[in-house]
Amino acid sequence: MSAQRKNLLFLMTDHQRYDTIDMIQSGREVTPNLNKLARSGIVCERAYTTCPLCVPARTALASGVYPTTSGVVYNDWEDRTAKPMATIHDILKENGYRVGHIGVDHIKVLPPLKDRGYDCFYSDREYEREAKDKGLILKDREDITYVQEKCDDIMGTQGYSGVRVSEWAYPTEEFKDICFLKQAVQFLEQVEGERPFALFVYLWAPHPPLKVPKPYSEMYNPDELVLPDHLGVPAWEEPQSRRLGPAAQLAEGVPEEHWKRVWAAYLGLTSLADDVIGKLMEKIEEMGVKEETAVIFTADHGDNLGQHRMYQKMEMYEECIHIPLILHLPGQGSGTIKELVSHLDIVPTVCQIAGVPCSGLEGISLYEFLQPGRSTDRHAVFSQYSGTYGYGFIRRAVITETEKYVFDEYGQEEYYRLDEDPCERKNLAGDPIYRKERKRLHEICKAYHQAHGDYFQWEKAEERRAGNGVV
Repeated sequence: MSAQRKNLLFLMTDHQRYDTIDMIQSGREVTPNLNKLARSGIVCERAYTTCPLCVPARTALASGVYPTTSGVVYNDWEDRTAKPMATIHDILKENGYRVGHIGVDHIKVLPPLKDRGYDCFYSDREYEREAKDKGLILKDREDITYVQEKCDDIMGTQGYSGVRVSEWAYPTEEFKDICFLKQAVQFLEQVEGERPFALFVYLWAPHPPLKVPKPYSEMYNPDELVLPDHLGVPAWEEPQSRRLGPAAQLAEGVPEEHWKRVWAAYLGLTSLADDVIGKLMEKIEEMGVKEETAVIFTADHGDNLGQHRMYQKMEMYEECIHIPLILHLPGQGSGTIKELVSHLDIVPTVCQIAGVPCSGLEGISLYEFLQPGRSTDRHAVFSQYSGTYGYGFIRRAVITETEKYVFDEYGQEEYYRLDEDPCERKNLAGDPIYRKERKRLHEICKAYHQAHGDYFQWEKAEERRAGNGVV
């Protein structure tokens, strides 16, 4: 890198699966613009989110602090767990960057992002106020599916966006992400000629509800799609407690024909987000700052989309926690990072791109992976789920180069050989052949989470495991 600080364009989608990159459906690329970015940049093949849920994932990514450490472990809309924490936005602002945040604001810190004095702040709340003034109805009760879920140790009814598919009822230019695009372009025009700038664009798509504007609603023919062959099939020896979670309940009773419509809508929204990203890349090139601008793309988490007979996120399957991560770093060329990468690595990476100091972070700069012949001592990354609307169903996971281990509050376990079973179709936790590996990963997972402020009662869950006859 040159001594001159690089601009930053940080792009994030919501619910986008890692396998949508380079995917071909209905005879077309689902993400042509991200594919182009990947060819000219660095692709992280084994990147994982810290949580398969919006707020914890986004807060961890922005702060560089693991969810159990920060305490932001569920979608805390009332800011009960938010704490004074610096974000990467703040670090760059304090070091002379013009900072803009456009899009979804699910980062829970005090004071909130909107009150931190950035050069531009436009979130989903601003969009919703403007949409209301225009008479747009954004929420439809028919889109909501109700499930039974534990929240703060009480079982109750919670609503989620379900599998209903519909067409966006208004002009495409009124769709949320198209409005985000307009705001982002305005920010870039305001800072043109000024250096450096950092623009964070957090898109909504392909998040449900699956309301898809034209032409994206007609882009993928459900009957032409090639879908996973284990759609609607739970893993062999799946823990019984997995059927209690919201992801399993949301997928119950959905026929295969409807999953085709769900996938067609989801892919349409994914292509919409990709088009927005392409427009932003064109703007950067038009401004003449492409070679001075680092671009980072990722998603907060993925989506089961019917695999394992589950919908949305909130579980530890690859479709949920294995996320896309692409970096275009000026002067670094193209390539791949095959080692395990965590969302926690993004803040240290951005700091190194910007040439600004950072300390007290839990990740490492991805530049460490790019040095010829350089390897790291990292052999595992971690993810957690603690409930959606409050403390609820617990999942703790550790992922290694070849394995994944998951433990829950009922003492039930999952163990997958990712090298042999990448779709996680066979849970081997009960196989005595893998007893040693399962116990080793259990201790690694437990030690990491306890060292990172975990409130989860590990010993109590281990007693339940023993009661289940597992040693």
